[in-house]
Amino acid sequence: MSLIINHNMLAMNSARNLSSSFGALSTSTRRLSSGLRIGQASDDAAGLAVRELMRADVSSLQQGIRNANDAISLIQTADGALGVIDEKLIRMKELAMQASTGTYSSDQRLIIDSEYQAMASEITRIANSTDFNGIHLLNGNLSGTHDGSGLTSAGQLKVHFGTGNDCSEDYYYIQINTATASALGVGLGAGSGSGASISTQALAQASLDVLQNAIISKDKIRANLGALQNRLENTVTVLEIQAENVQAAESRISDVDVATEMTEFVKNQIKTQAAVSMLSQANSLPRMALSLIG
Repeated sequence: MSLIINHNMLAMNSARNLSSSFGALSTSTRRLSSGLRIGQASDDAAGLAVRELMRADVSSLQQGIRNANDAISLIQTADGALGVIDEKLIRMKELAMQASTGTYSSDQRLIIDSEYQAMASEITRIANSTDFNGIHLLNGNLSGTHDGSGLTSAGQLKVHFGTGNDCSEDYYYIQINTATASALGVGLGAGSGSGASISTQALAQASLDVLQNAIISKDKIRANLGALQNRLENTVTVLEIQAENVQAAESRISDVDVATEMTEFVKNQIKTQAAVSMLSQANSLPRMALSLIG
């Protein structure tokens, strides 16, 4: 190479290598400080696209887990209220049995019937007042066909836990039949038929079958809720496993391997220091021409 003073090619080459090494060192520093292998799209464009889709899935799955757990709490609220209704129906059947025997007078049966009617009124009050987050559970609002087109959904309650909108994979419905006294066929609200009153021996005896059917109807509601709770608990378990695995896959794409990146950092640091040293030497070489001139 000729000894020239207009252009310092050695210094230009050293400066280019310094810029490259310093850029790589800057990238390593950014990755190590953030913990992310992909901090910007230029790091890995395809990996960034896959990572963002996985992050969306993880967030949706975690919300789905919360949705399912909320539904479990709703079911437990309804089941607890039905447990109290169960106690009232058992007491009503006990009263009907008591009024069915001939050892009580008409006045005594009227007293027994007053408690019977109080139990029926309490069943209706419980059914109408039991709610979860403002959603009434036992008054019939959650029976019928689901309609979510309005601001307030009607009919069956849709529990959405999946990341899509496939009816076979991402959601299912909770239906709870009416549990008021009139719907169960007991108390004065049920009309004038069997089960409405136990004020006479004949009415009390006729009420026994009605109360038995009411208890069976209530048990069917509770059994259905229990099955749904078991299903939701299994759903939560599957969603947690799925979210964990997707998060692990996203981590492998997005997160930096600290050991590997630290090796790159040290390598780029040494290359940067060497380039700085060589640039200093290259800048001093043109001065050799002065010895020839002077």
